[in-house]
Amino acid sequence: MTNPFLTRDGVVADDGVIQHAGNPVREQRSLDNGSAIVSRDDRAVISITGEERRSWLDSITSQAVARLRAGESTELLVLDPQGRVEHAAAVVEDGTTLWLIADAADAAPLAKWLTMMRFRAQAEIVVRDDLHVVGVMRNGSAYERVVEAAVREGDAPAVWHDPWTGVTPGGWQYASVAEHPGSDYAWAEAVVADLAPLADLPVAGALAAEALRIAAWRPRWANEVDERSIPHESDWLRTAVHLDKGCYRGQETVAKVHNLGHPPRRLAMLHLDGSDSVLPARGDTVFDGEREAGQITSSALHHEFGPIALAILTRRTPGEAALEVETEGTRVAASQEIIVPADAGRTAEVPRLTRLSRRKAVDPPQ
Repeated sequence: MTNPFLTRDGVVADDGVIQHAGNPVREQRSLDNGSAIVSRDDRAVISITGEERRSWLDSITSQAVARLRAGESTELLVLDPQGRVEHAAAVVEDGTTLWLIADAADAAPLAKWLTMMRFRAQAEIVVRDDLHVVGVMRNGSAYERVVEAAVREGDAPAVWHDPWTGVTPGGWQYASVAEHPGSDYAWAEAVVADLAPLADLPVAGALAAEALRIAAWRPRWANEVDERSIPHESDWLRTAVHLDKGCYRGQETVAKVHNLGHPPRRLAMLHLDGSDSVLPARGDTVFDGEREAGQITSSALHHEFGPIALAILTRRTPGEAALEVETEGTRVAASQEIIVPADAGRTAEVPRLTRLSRRKAVDPPQ
C-alpha cells in the first residue's frame, strides 16, 4: 500500500509510522480542532463476515456486540481465564461486516486467537493488509472528508467513533471527577482503501495523536497493557466491558474485583517538570521517595499542559504523594491526577450477618 503522506516535506517516520510532519505542537492544535488527520500506520484492520459474526464475538469477549446495528461502534477486550487483558480492539458494524481496528502488533495475534475460537460459528476472520486506518476528530471539516473516503461494504461506512466520551451501557467509571477529560475526546478512526482522496488535507503525526489521547486519560493496548493488566486498573470498564452480559472468559475475575475487591494497581496522569527538557519513556520507573511506585506507560509533550504521562501505580501509592520519574539517569518531579482511585471496586452491597456469639438466646419450643 502506498502512503502519499510519507513523501511530504518535513515528514519524519519511524518504521513506516509518521511521527510528526515538522511541528508536533502545531499539529496537535490542528488535530484537536478537526482540521488535520493522522495516517494510523500503527493500527491494523480485521474484518469479520458471516451471519453469526456478532453473536459469536459477543460470547467470547468482554463487550455486548450481539445487537450492534449498522453504523454503531464500541470496543472490546479479550481476557485470559484470570481476567488479564490479552487483546483489545475498536469495533464498528456496517450491516454486512464487523470491522475490528487494533494496534498493529496485536492484530495478527488477535486474528489468530479468534480463528482458533471460531469452531463451527459462521464467521470469517481476515487481517486486511490492503486497508489503511485514518484518525480524525469529529468536530471539524476533515471528518466529513474522511467519512466519504471510508470503505462501505454494507449500509454504513466503516468509521469507528471512539466511545470514550462517556460511559457505555453496562459500563462503569471509577474516575471521580466532575467533568471527565475524555468527554471532549471526539475521536474517530476510518477504514480506508485509498489515501489519495485525502492527500491534500493537513497531516499530523503519532506524537500529536498520543498527546491528545494521554490528556483524555484514554488507555491503549500498545502502551497501558502488560502481562499483569486487568481492565479495572485503567478505568477500561467505562467503554470496553459490559458488566451485565453473559459469561465469557475472564468474566469471574472482572466481577470479583469490581464487586468485592480492589484493583492492585491504578492508572494516574502525571504532570512532569519540564525544566530539564527530558521526556520519560514507557517503562521508566516512578518513585514515591525511595520506594518504587510504578511505571510510565505513555508520555507526550502537550500543546497546553506541557510534558504529561500516564503511569500505572501501585494501589498503596498515596494520591497526594510527590512523585519522581527516573529517566536517562535523572529524576523528574511529577504531580499526579488520580484517574483510578485506590478504593475503586467493592461496589457490591454485601449484607453482613450477625456473629453467632452476639445472637440473642432463644428458648427452644415447648
